[in-house]
Amino acid sequence: MPTTTEGVPVRDDAWFDTLYRDHATAVHRYFVRRAPTDDAEDLAAEVLATAWRRRADVPADAVLPWLYRTAGFVLANHRRKRVPLPVEQLPDGPDDDGDPALAAVADDEVRVALAALSERDRQILVLHAWEGLGGGELAAVLGISRGGADAALSRARARLAAAWPD
Repeated sequence: MPTTTEGVPVRDDAWFDTLYRDHATAVHRYFVRRAPTDDAEDLAAEVLATAWRRRADVPADAVLPWLYRTAGFVLANHRRKRVPLPVEQLPDGPDDDGDPALAAVADDEVRVALAALSERDRQILVLHAWEGLGGGELAAVLGISRGGADAALSRARARLAAAWPD
């Protein structure tokens, strides 16, 4: 990445084009798995717009974790504003586009086991399993140390195993 004479990375249109090309699909899928499908595109756009506005805050070595952390805040704000959807407007089934993670959400045993966990445990498990984040990236998303993230993942896995129906 080009830098200025002060050694600060240049965060220009080319930088954002690369960020978009490398991570827009992952951010969109994050929302497809967690929000109404109709909202996923707008929510992903909001995260990417935030990345542009706050480009100086995006760590060069942890772009995707920063985007996921921002996505978590955007999703929380979206859920607070959400208006209940009348039952007659609910879709007949999941719109899964072949994504195995979306198929897992439709599985009753998976849903029951995940529902038995805390919101934090669910967040840790899906960031690891569905988004493919490892310990360092989980730590960046969660705002904790690498050791804390590894321990949280281990505890969440143990609680999931305990919650899994026999």
